[in-house]
Amino acid sequence: MPRIIPVLDLDRLEQGPSELRTFLFDLRTAARDVGFFYLSGHGITQPEIDAVLGAARGFFALPEADKLAIEMVKSPQFRGYTRAGGELTRGKADWREQLDIGVERATIAQGPGVPAWTRLQGPNQWPAALPDLKPALLAWQAKATDVAIRLLKAFALSLDQPEDAFDAIYRGEPNHRMKIVRYPGRDTTGDDQGVGAHKDGGFLTLLLQDENKGLQVEYDGSWVNVDPIPQTLVVNIGELLELASNGYLRATVHRVVTPPAGIERISVPFFFSARLDATIPLLDLPEELAAEARGPASDPDNPLFRNVGTNVLKSRLRSHPDVARRHYAGLLEKASAGG
Repeated sequence: MPRIIPVLDLDRLEQGPSELRTFLFDLRTAARDVGFFYLSGHGITQPEIDAVLGAARGFFALPEADKLAIEMVKSPQFRGYTRAGGELTRGKADWREQLDIGVERATIAQGPGVPAWTRLQGPNQWPAALPDLKPALLAWQAKATDVAIRLLKAFALSLDQPEDAFDAIYRGEPNHRMKIVRYPGRDTTGDDQGVGAHKDGGFLTLLLQDENKGLQVEYDGSWVNVDPIPQTLVVNIGELLELASNGYLRATVHRVVTPPAGIERISVPFFFSARLDATIPLLDLPEELAAEARGPASDPDNPLFRNVGTNVLKSRLRSHPDVARRHYAGLLEKASAGG
């Protein structure tokens, strides 16, 4: 039986015109038919992988007080620590603890007429008790960014677009973010929802997993395991590529199941997205691809917007209601009043 989640080697981009053509076909097919694939040949070394996983374990081993000192609820930018059960997917608690970081930038001055999503730009929170964490995670963020940009250019080519088709909407100030995540064993959780079924909102997600299982992808009406393969990243398509390709490429529903009792799972997802002030274009696909585009699959309860900042803020407010109540109360009141 063929592997449902394919393995693609990024080195094939550099192996001549014939191999490039077959790689682009394989990339487009994987993204369209499954929405997930393993990526080898990404250029990130095993020592670099070990370093970021070690940094994550070091953070989660800190006393709870040190982690809560940088709790996300203190950040209007939705950066910082969330304890297990503190984030929601479709209104239900996700049993994972995590640290969210984004791009380190200055905050944007607020005032009349300034869009609410501009508040998403700003600093990260870092644990004073673990000064080595910041350089370790920012180094990983830089490595993952390089891989994501190479892939995004390849996706443009695979859709018969110029290689730089997406450059203008991420160059300079891409809105990427990442997490380090710990899934505790089933003996310490309320149920088996590590993360509930969802799609990702950016261009691409690059996921580093440790050796423990849990990730599952919805495929042909069933849940398919995406078990770890050493020295690979798991890549999935986000809703921005779905929008840009008019649904030719599909963001795929996925979830994480809580590990068995006594086992913890560490993962490092990296979400590469466009600038917050960008509007996602609709690509002019070749006739044979356009004929197969099904339109973006927008959920009535979670609609997609072409304005990136609006999409990101909508997602953050839904996932972290405690941050929303503390820092966006006026916006929530306006929305509830229909304003």
